[in-house]
Amino acid sequence: MTGQTITLEVLRYNPETDNEPSFGTFEIPYRDDWSLLDALGHIKDELDATLAYRWSCRMAVCGSCGMVINGTPKLGCETFLRDYYPGTVRVEPLANFPIERDLIVDAADFIEKLEAVKPYIINAADKPVSEGTYKQTPAELARYKQFSMCINCMLCYSACPQFGLNPLFTGPAVIALGHRYNLDSRDDGQAMRTEVLQDKNGVWSCTFVGVCSEVCPKSVDPAGAIQQEKAIGAQDWALSFLMPRKGAKS
Repeated sequence: MTGQTITLEVLRYNPETDNEPSFGTFEIPYRDDWSLLDALGHIKDELDATLAYRWSCRMAVCGSCGMVINGTPKLGCETFLRDYYPGTVRVEPLANFPIERDLIVDAADFIEKLEAVKPYIINAADKPVSEGTYKQTPAELARYKQFSMCINCMLCYSACPQFGLNPLFTGPAVIALGHRYNLDSRDDGQAMRTEVLQDKNGVWSCTFVGVCSEVCPKSVDPAGAIQQEKAIGAQDWALSFLMPRKGAKS
């Protein structure tokens, strides 16, 4: 591949000096084993040290390097130049989030929503250590395992048209993680998550476009989780009429 090059158009924005974002063009050496993250590293090391982007594990585990590549939200570490050569590669920060600088977005709203859904096991009564561990059958694990694979990369939020229209929408990944713990046989926190998940800005704000599941790098299927939570909410609503609580007025 000696002598071959490829062009990257990278969105640049420094809120301290720029009135609006613009694209910087970089011609770099082409190597078919380079990921987009490698390409950005070359730009930062050899061409422009001011380029800002996030990365950590380089193994599609941490979720840090989410960005929009030629219009599609992807992880930079598992996207390769060979899939775009000899065309131009346009790199932008995740859509639907405020830009902090260049390819870095502000994830504070996402973190706040994630905390609100309580993505951890809640026990009504902790079991004494003397009683041993919490046991779970393979079938019980299978109920939620797919939804536990989320790496919080936020690609689904970048792709979601509803989140783009309604920033109050709890969003795909958060709902999927809330659903994951609701399905866990060791968890007793479903009632505590209901207020968030079944809110008008929760599952009922989803219009089921399904693109969140299409861009998910871990095949979590957040769209499926949302529809399952809708079914649970509808069932609970119907049962409230068929089996009213004791003491409720008829």
